[in-house]
Amino acid sequence: MANVSVAAEWQLLYNRYYRKPEVYHMSWKHVELSRNKVACAPFGGPIAVIRDDSKIVQLRGESAQRKLRIFNSSGLLLGETIWKHPGGRLIGMAWTDDQTLVCLVQDGTVFRYTIHAEIIEPNISMGKECFERNVVDCVFWGNGVVCITESNQLFCISDFQNPNPVQLADPGIEDPPHCMAVIEPQYTMSGNAEVLLGISEPWVLAVEEDGVQQLGVDVLRGPLQKMAVSRDGQWLASFTHDGRLLVMTSNLNDILIEQECESALPPEQLAWCGMDTVLLYWDDILLMMGPRGDPVRYFYDEPIILIPECDGVRILSNSSMEFLQRVPDSTESIFKIGSTSPAALLYDALDHFDRRSAKADENLRLIRPSLSEAVEACIDAAGHEFDLLRQQTLLRAASYGQAFCSNFQRDHIHEMCKTLRVLNAVRHPDVGMPLSIQQYKLLTPSVLIGRLINSYKHLLALRISEYLGMNQEMVIMHWTCSKITASLAIPDATLLEILLDKLKLCKGISYAAVAAHADKNGRRKLAAMLVEHEPRSSKQVPLLLSIGEEDTALMKAIESGDTDLVYLVLFHIWQKREPLDFFRMIQARTLARDLFVIYARCYKHEFLKDFFLSNGQLHEVAFLMWKESWELGKNPMASRGSPLHGPRIKLIEKTKNLFEKAKDPKDKDFTFELKAADEHAKLLRMQHDLEVSTKQAIFVDSSISDTIRTCIVLGNHRAAMKVKTEFKVSEKRWYWLKVFALATVRDWDALEKFSKEKRPPIGYRPFVEACIEADERGEALKYIPKLTDPRERAESYGRIGMAKEAADAASQAKDGELLGRLKLTFSQNPAASSIFDTLRDRLGVS
Repeated sequence: MANVSVAAEWQLLYNRYYRKPEVYHMSWKHVELSRNKVACAPFGGPIAVIRDDSKIVQLRGESAQRKLRIFNSSGLLLGETIWKHPGGRLIGMAWTDDQTLVCLVQDGTVFRYTIHAEIIEPNISMGKECFERNVVDCVFWGNGVVCITESNQLFCISDFQNPNPVQLADPGIEDPPHCMAVIEPQYTMSGNAEVLLGISEPWVLAVEEDGVQQLGVDVLRGPLQKMAVSRDGQWLASFTHDGRLLVMTSNLNDILIEQECESALPPEQLAWCGMDTVLLYWDDILLMMGPRGDPVRYFYDEPIILIPECDGVRILSNSSMEFLQRVPDSTESIFKIGSTSPAALLYDALDHFDRRSAKADENLRLIRPSLSEAVEACIDAAGHEFDLLRQQTLLRAASYGQAFCSNFQRDHIHEMCKTLRVLNAVRHPDVGMPLSIQQYKLLTPSVLIGRLINSYKHLLALRISEYLGMNQEMVIMHWTCSKITASLAIPDATLLEILLDKLKLCKGISYAAVAAHADKNGRRKLAAMLVEHEPRSSKQVPLLLSIGEEDTALMKAIESGDTDLVYLVLFHIWQKREPLDFFRMIQARTLARDLFVIYARCYKHEFLKDFFLSNGQLHEVAFLMWKESWELGKNPMASRGSPLHGPRIKLIEKTKNLFEKAKDPKDKDFTFELKAADEHAKLLRMQHDLEVSTKQAIFVDSSISDTIRTCIVLGNHRAAMKVKTEFKVSEKRWYWLKVFALATVRDWDALEKFSKEKRPPIGYRPFVEACIEADERGEALKYIPKLTDPRERAESYGRIGMAKEAADAASQAKDGELLGRLKLTFSQNPAASSIFDTLRDRLGVS
């Protein structure tokens, strides 16, 4: 069996195991989390620490001046600087997606720092009112922040790359909210950040730019004290005034989980552990709660910080960094106590093989049919491990099993080894990025390389790039620019030799970009030396444009094959010449014309229409107008009888007319497009009429099948039949849709009546499936006897737990494999299992 000590460290929450290994013992000195404000970046990112000026703390021999210190995840210092900014207290700080530290102070000023504690200019202001009224609280997300002032007004910056402070709607509250959370813009219907405020009433205020809504009025029984939105923006975890944990949809319409907590005091921290469980932290206890079962308790004698990740939570304390995550299925199948899964037996077989025991061969024989799955499980489990020895053992087990598995993809182990070598390298305490394999895949290797070079780990980044077969240009370029910045005392000639020695490692690297950086740093002589090594003549193009030689510049840009240069010339000519002159110029140059069309398709539809009309390409104009009709359909106002439906349908009709007139140079027939446009317009009209009649915006832009299904679910059978007839839906497709739609609304009488109208062209199997999926075994029994295939009858009886009937049907099939499957189905019922053994012996099948 697998090593018992591994599973002994797990905690069981209902039916899922969780583990909390220590990733690092923190190497920092004299850092107490309780005395500091702390900001931790996800994906194993850096940790920013600064003394909390809202607390009275003993200095213990340190300077009265506060220092902003930045560490990696293992506690190694990356940079520090003295905090001497005006503007009042530090309200909050966090890391953006590109690992920029943003710090918001009381007067609404946002200061930004690199991971080396270097200030980034310019500073950002939240606006005049924040300056006058003072900020009292804030919430950060990926690249934005929302803050609230003393007058309870909300201000938002959605993207620090383009900082544009916006005042949200007035929430109309007198007292400060108990808690605040943000649903990120990419998860809201409006595309703007939505702020949730927990107030002293039994509801939550949802505040956006254009209004305020009351959410949870019919759901909540009292005010919320703490809230946390899940990573995908769909769920909201909250702690109530009476000590309950609620997990709801983010619109607060439905409660998914409601559990009593051990304390009515609100937790200091509330965080999601992946998407499975919620963590609540009080002064000395961390409570993990899931949908069912008793919570798991972890006790701490020192303060901790919860750092949510996509697959778990990192737990930072004064002395350690831990990673709490759900035990992966592959790991559980191998190391769970008493596990007899193929993967566990394969892992056990390796142990016997190492001890030269014959039982290794016995284990392999037992799992021969499932050997490839066992090998895959060992490889997957190795990827989820942080322990090097366990990684090696699991990969050895996979390699051992692979030797006896002829149909296994043999490059899987190789790819996992490559991935683990990268992960183990960046997990080293000197680097301090404790990425899990899931985080690594989500982050992508290219982003990891970018973070390594920003940490000045250029050698490691170069080796990883080379190992993974990636372009090393970004690494060498960043190193070169950093070297120029840091080498002001080195003579130009000497520094040039050093730079060229590294630049020649990457063919095609831009010497001009390095020269531009040298010039920016005041080293013009060095820049001139570097430009001499630039091999590309395409640098002539900007000069040609500046002297008015547009034709020559366009020709050179096309010859160079550099599309950016071609676009540079196109935009320049576009702004200077008349449209018809511009069209004539690019028409004869294929690359320039194609690039213009690609750009105009995205951003300049009207201008592109003029171009196609000038060339007589009516079918291309038709495609553009068809696309515009779809874009118009995305407008949230294009529903419930909105006048936007009229222009949309008219656009499609114009599209149809253009297809009728279109003549393609290659004699292409547009009959299909013509018919598709006609049917599209017809379907939109019908869906629009249905939305108006039902007063539900659920039909437009759905498929024909979905339209029929929705009509049946709503009880509008006449409309469903009309759609079927209008679009010539086949009988088989009609039966499938109606069967499952009636099962969805649990209209069993109608379903039975429908089955008796005539012999269903799809048979009775879908009727059985629909009833079983709805957990209506009694209804399923009405149709199982009508199944003509005894195998289907046997399997259906087995699914609803009727062993005797399943056995009777299986006996007619005389199928040994079927009997084996049915026996497994009733494996928890010895009496039922014996029926199938007896039947198998009687029939003489194996």
